[in-house]
Amino acid sequence: MIEPRPCRGDSLETMQDSTQRRQAQARHTVPISGAWRRTARGAGLLDDDGNVAASIFAEMSALAVRTHAINLGQGFPDEDGPAEVLEAAHQAISAGVNQYPPGRGMPVLLEAIARHQQRFYGLTLDPETEILVTAGATEALAATILALIEPGDEVVTFEPFYDAYGGVIGLGGGIHRTVPLRAPDFQPDLDALCAAVTDRTRLIIVNDPHNPTGAVFPRHTLELIVELAHRHDAIIVTDEVYEHLTFGAPHIPIATLPGAWERTVTISSGGKTFSLTGWKVGWLSAPAAIVTAILAVKQFLTYVNGAPFQPAIAVGLDLPDSYFSSIATVMKGKRDLLAAGLRAAGFAISVPQGSYFIVADATPLGFSDGAELCRRLPALTGIVAVPIQAFCSRANRAEYAPLVRFAYCKKVELLEQASAQLAALSSR
Repeated sequence: MIEPRPCRGDSLETMQDSTQRRQAQARHTVPISGAWRRTARGAGLLDDDGNVAASIFAEMSALAVRTHAINLGQGFPDEDGPAEVLEAAHQAISAGVNQYPPGRGMPVLLEAIARHQQRFYGLTLDPETEILVTAGATEALAATILALIEPGDEVVTFEPFYDAYGGVIGLGGGIHRTVPLRAPDFQPDLDALCAAVTDRTRLIIVNDPHNPTGAVFPRHTLELIVELAHRHDAIIVTDEVYEHLTFGAPHIPIATLPGAWERTVTISSGGKTFSLTGWKVGWLSAPAAIVTAILAVKQFLTYVNGAPFQPAIAVGLDLPDSYFSSIATVMKGKRDLLAAGLRAAGFAISVPQGSYFIVADATPLGFSDGAELCRRLPALTGIVAVPIQAFCSRANRAEYAPLVRFAYCKKVELLEQASAQLAALSSR
């Protein structure tokens, strides 16, 4: 074997030293251009010096691990979903359902989604052309936004907003316009909504039930959104992942309203409904032409995902009505348990009508900055939460500064323990 030799006049050691110097210089001098900066800015992760800052979610989760605090910051359950859904995944893996599924999704899941939409909402869908399976609702949102906007198009969302909206709008070169949701009921001012949607609006994104506030929008608000979409030729995109977790206020998919179906992309997933957030099986439905346009982008993101989990989620979607009503009842009990604990600790709270989350105002406790409180909470109470500021644009964070989001999608015993520990705040 001929050993590689250094260039004439250079020893191998000299070449290695030179390479290391160049690498060290590159780490400090090479500018990294690209769309990442728009994405980070849109998600609120670009600091004043133009550097990417760690998200508050990553910071708080790391703080929970470091301090051994109870993590009520991240919105994932600490209990697995229905046994029959888990068993269906086991069976699928054992049966060899472990390779690429079809690009649009496995027929068994597409058909189950169609049955679900008909059963709960009276929507009749063609599973072959009007439904697309995705890697969770977040990919569905990303593929939809990237497929349907051009640089400079405006996208309207409510604020506070799920941070992925801002990030993907930025990635696509869109302009993010927001309509504020204000405490305590977090319902939009309809005049502000009308002002935000213009002929420059390409998409109106509606997260209902809403994360992080837990608001559920009434029919008249949804009807106005449909009217505005027609008036300004916009497309409505709905994020309905908490569709089965509402408490007294019915969930109304916008696609069911008169005039809405032909210009609506409806997005949901199995993660929240079945307490299986790590499976990342989501879907969207829309008229066939819109689905095809979104597929043109989606196929170059994940391509496909979750082969053995797709038939398992199909089993879940076909569970009896009693399952879906019971998960809302159980979650409502958990909401009420944590709400009582937060009130006893001295917070003012907004009682959510849906979702996993409750918003607490720290002003009565003497805190005007929710981010500061969240960083101190582990030492004060052994609890981790996240500030609502993390869901807001930089320009509007001050308005939401005292507000903190707590997740109640946890075991009852853990919520009881958290409530007891939060009581330490009232004796400060």
